[in-house]
Order: sequence, then C-alpha cells, then structure tokens
Amino acid sequence: MRLAIVDSELCVGCQSCMFACARRHGQGGLAASCIGVKSAGGMRNGFTVVVCRACFDPPCARACPEDALVVRGEQGGVTLLPDRCLGCGCCVPACPYGAVFWDDTLNKPQICDGCGYCPSFCPHGVLAAERRPKKARPPAAAAEVDHAP
Repeated sequence: MRLAIVDSELCVGCQSCMFACARRHGQGGLAASCIGVKSAGGMRNGFTVVVCRACFDPPCARACPEDALVVRGEQGGVTLLPDRCLGCGCCVPACPYGAVFWDDTLNKPQICDGCGYCPSFCPHGVLAAERRPKKARPPAAAAEVDHAP
C-alpha cells in the first residue's frame, strides 16, 4: 500500500493527516509524522503535501551504507530496520521527493510505512491509500533461433 496525493489543490494546511500519522506511531504533536504539509508561500499559493512515493527501486535504500532500509516488495517503499541504522542521514538527501523525515531524538529516519491510516483524517480528500498493480517485469529475452540449414 502507498499514499497517493489525489489533489494537492484541496489541501488547506490543517495538518490533520500529520497528526493522525504521529498518533499512529504513538506520539502527540507533529514530530513523529511521516507526512509533510508545508506552505507553498502563503495562503494564496496553497500547500505542498510531501509523502513517500513508495519507489520500486528506492534511492533512500540504495544510499544506506548499512542496508537499514529494506524494500517492502511488490508494492514498493521501504521498512526501516532500526538496529542496523547508524544515523548517518545519507537517506535524507537521496530521496528526490523530500519524503525522508528525521527523528532528532532517535537520530533515525522517519519514512511512511504505507499503513493507510492517515487518509481518513483528511477532511478534504487530499490523500488516498492505494494498492499498486504489481511491478511490471521486463519481457523475457527472445530465445535465439538457429536458422542454419
């Protein structure tokens, strides 16, 4: 499962999705959220919603020198193995979407685990939890045919 941004223009910046995410992780406030809602330059410009895109070949996992971010399989995205994580932060700049957040207390990354909890808390339907079709596999190479007489 992954989060999809249905329509970011509908976001009013209430951060209900962020509060829900943090609460799902047993925390109050916004610090434990794996979602980012940021002003795009004032109320007139709206808000930017940042969520993990559940990449099939995640750059954040490739950047981890300790293999602490493990690909979740056919739906994409990663799972953090906290015991392996050194707290180097290499995963943060590796994400092209800015969706690897940082827990300063634990000195470890916070990345959406695809639980699907937060969309129901958005009063405007900005987010949706979706199942992706299985990753398309490249076609098998054609077998060589011997055309010799």
